[in-house]
Amino acid sequence: MFKIGTLELKEKALLLAPMEDITDPSFRYICKHFGADLMYTEFISSDGLIRDGKKSVQKLDIFDYERPIGIQLYGHLIDAMVEATKIAEQAKPELIDINFGCPVRKIANRGAGAGMLNNIPLMIQMTEAIVKTTSLPVTVKTRLGWDAEHKNIVEIAERLQDVGIKALTIHGRTRAQMYKGEADWTLIGKVKNNSRMFIPIIGNGDITNAEEAKYAFDTWGVDAIMIGRAAVGRPWIFKEIKTYLETGEKMLPLTLPEKVDLAKQHFIRSLETKDGDRGIYEMRRHFSNYFKGLPHFREIRLKLLTSLDIEEINELLEKIRIQYSTF
Repeated sequence: MFKIGTLELKEKALLLAPMEDITDPSFRYICKHFGADLMYTEFISSDGLIRDGKKSVQKLDIFDYERPIGIQLYGHLIDAMVEATKIAEQAKPELIDINFGCPVRKIANRGAGAGMLNNIPLMIQMTEAIVKTTSLPVTVKTRLGWDAEHKNIVEIAERLQDVGIKALTIHGRTRAQMYKGEADWTLIGKVKNNSRMFIPIIGNGDITNAEEAKYAFDTWGVDAIMIGRAAVGRPWIFKEIKTYLETGEKMLPLTLPEKVDLAKQHFIRSLETKDGDRGIYEMRRHFSNYFKGLPHFREIRLKLLTSLDIEEINELLEKIRIQYSTF
């Protein structure tokens, strides 16, 4: 066991990364079913939250079955982030996470997300202000540094710990890399094994299967691993990894009928938790990924990605079950 503040998590915990337009309540429901130990909301704009923006406020919706869960915030102004923290606290998450890692240009160029890696004093000042604002544990997710010449995560980690964060997630790339190239876990391991560090260190980046997860735990000694893009279209990755860590055996792959049932369950949850046609629009990415690799799938896929008729979508899912029954 290890602790993030007062929150206890199992040894070698698996976390679901916060991802915009992906880690909504319907997807979190599925990932929890497959064993995610801690999940996060989609990241939430501090500006949107304090202005009572509908999309930002809706992201605060959390359910008891999802717990433990963290709310992730991003922004470039200390006052706005402090106020957003107070609002987010009312949703009663288990923790508040600060996003200092998003590399997307429209966010980073404003100085938010990974943009904070260009202004470490402001990053530390903002973090300290948020820690002092809330009684909840505050955690941070960030990257190795701004670019290859500024991989200063060891120093950053120490300074963040010094102002009171309770855990640190490190994505093994710089902001300049975006999501290209390979994640470098050596610096994640260096932070974890730094004698000055005593908070949990969570590794993130390029963990796509059970063997890679076991290697990361065994080699770098991280307390937990955060799974992001690898869970999209494959939320059962959490169960795959846990099965392998616990037994040394690989989990049997999901059958196509099981994937169809899962997609339908996910779709029902999406319709229940979103207004209007959003429940359909935001499932399209998942439909495409659940059935990636099926031969001669283009026609059904196009219909799944364009239809706004719930009955037709369910019929298409059943058609996949029948048409690919021997796949």
